[in-house]
This record gives sequence, C-alpha cells and structure tokens, in this order.
Amino acid sequence: MSITIRDVAERAGVSVTTVSRALNGTGPVSPDVRRRVEAASSELRYVPHGTARSLITRRTDVFGVVLPDLFGEFFSEVIRGMDPRAQERGYHLLLSGSHDGRREIEFAVGAMRGRVDGMIVMSPGVSGARLEGCLPPDVPVVLLNCDVSGTAFSAINVDNYGGALAMTRHLMAMGHRRVGMINGAEGNFDALERLRGFRAAVAEAGGAVQGSEAPGDFTEAGGYRAAGELARAADPPTAIFCANDSMAVGAISALRARGRRVPDDVAVAGFDDVPIGRYLSPSLSSVRVDVNRLGARAVELLCHAIAGDAPPAQELLPTELVVRRSCGGGGDDPPFPQDFR
Repeated sequence: MSITIRDVAERAGVSVTTVSRALNGTGPVSPDVRRRVEAASSELRYVPHGTARSLITRRTDVFGVVLPDLFGEFFSEVIRGMDPRAQERGYHLLLSGSHDGRREIEFAVGAMRGRVDGMIVMSPGVSGARLEGCLPPDVPVVLLNCDVSGTAFSAINVDNYGGALAMTRHLMAMGHRRVGMINGAEGNFDALERLRGFRAAVAEAGGAVQGSEAPGDFTEAGGYRAAGELARAADPPTAIFCANDSMAVGAISALRARGRRVPDDVAVAGFDDVPIGRYLSPSLSSVRVDVNRLGARAVELLCHAIAGDAPPAQELLPTELVVRRSCGGGGDDPPFPQDFR
C-alpha cells in the first residue's frame, strides 16, 4: 500500500495542509513542526506526488531537453554540461531524441507540455523560424545549434564558420595545396556553416589551393565512405578536413585500409574535439568546442527566461584550434590529460 500525505500528517500529529506547507515551503511553519513533518516523511518513506505538487506551486522543477540524438560523445557531453547546472538550481531533466525532424520535435514538445517549466531544443536541421509554430508560446525556450535569423528566441550557436576557417587555413599553412572536406549531414545548420568556413579559406588562397568536397553524415561509416571517394580521385587531397570527429575516425580507418599513412601521406583533422580524439593513434587534430559549456550555458539562459530577469539573448560559443599528430603538427599528448572531463 502506498504512503499518502494523510499518513504523514497522522504520524506527525498535524493537518494535511501543514504537511503540504512544510514539504513544499508554501506557507509559515514553525521549525519544530517542520522537523516533525520531515522526520515522519522520512520514516514512512513518503514521496510527494509530482503532479499534485505542481498544481499547487505551478512548477514542475523539470526542464525538457530535445536533442537530435541521445547517442554519441557529443550529445552525452552536452547533457553532462546541463545536468549539474540544472540540479544546482533545483531542476531535473526530461530528455527526448528527435532525430532532427520537425515532426518528431513537435511530438516531443507536445509530450512535454505541462510537464516542464522550460525547454532546451537543439535543432541544427530545422530553423528557428520553422520551429515557431510548434513551440508553445507560454513555455520559455532556448535553442541550440540552430539557424535563428529573424527570430527572438534565446539561443546559443557554435562558431562553426570561424572554426572551419581556422582549421582550413592551418592545413594550407602546413603546405597542403590539395585540401578535401568531408561535409556533414545535408541541410544541417552546423554542417553548412563549417562548409562555408572551408570554402572561404580555399577562396582566400586565390587558386593556389585546390579544394574538393565529399558528402558525409556525421557518422564514422560516412567518414569512411567519403574518405574512400576522395582517395580515388585523380589528384587526391593531401589533407582532409572532416566536419566532425566521428567522420575523422572513419576517414583515418579508410585511408589505412588503402595503405595511406596518417599524417605522412594524408593529414586528417576533425571538428568538436570529443575526448576520445586525443587517444587515437595518431591523436586527432580538431576544432575544439566546449560542449560541456554549451549545455551549462543553455541551462543558465533558460533559468533567466523563466525568471524573466533578462531579455532573450543570442550567443556565439567560440572555438579553439587544437593541433595534434594527425595533421603533422603538435607533440604527443599525456596519457591522462588533467583537463579530461
């Protein structure tokens, strides 16, 4: 038989209303009564009914988080950034994967409505303008990695363009005159911005550098296939820049399968700098994104939106070039770097 609030009231010798006030902090209760109620609640292992509590407080103490996927180092790092920051503020996370489709996002948002105090939605495949119709106007929302031009949503985007520009420039500075790019998923905002940065760097070279492109999908298998395509070209690239680290892993494997040495024959670089990259052989050069910070900052913006103490903000998360062995630069990394999170 489940324990109810009436059982706690009887054990503590107070009214049901007093128990509710003591546990929810919604009214004046003397310290002695509060201790008795908390002791009774603990002894009986009473768990307050979340729905009933939210009707009283008008809060659920839950954030809804909709991500394109829940699998992979990138998304796990985003969640690891969100979770402690949310718990510091008394919130828990309700997660859903959308596979980056508008219809799936609509379903996830609909299922969460009434159950969360605010939402964080990552939608690189769906623009903010297209999402407006399915996001509830009465629930604060923060968007991540999404084209938010023309919208008033709070949002955080990664400096994909600047990071890709910097890495492509670095590869050219290393002497490479044939540089290939393995693109991300078609229609993906992050992928398009990274491709734009790559093309801008090649254009800067004014014809001195030959740029080539192959389609990818952000997966290891996609990187493997695309690297094979680039390697079969009449004049294959001597450096390959991948739109994320997962594809870089696949690309290195494909090159090795064809007898090409990395970085001696072909330099390889990725994007995101997920933790596993530094443990590859050779260690992976990448564009570092503080993914943990991305998640934590999203929670901070959502808390401001719920409190109404700051106007909507659209921020750009900076990136950092990390040069390791896979593109012929950098020294050996320590086996267990202190900054590993």
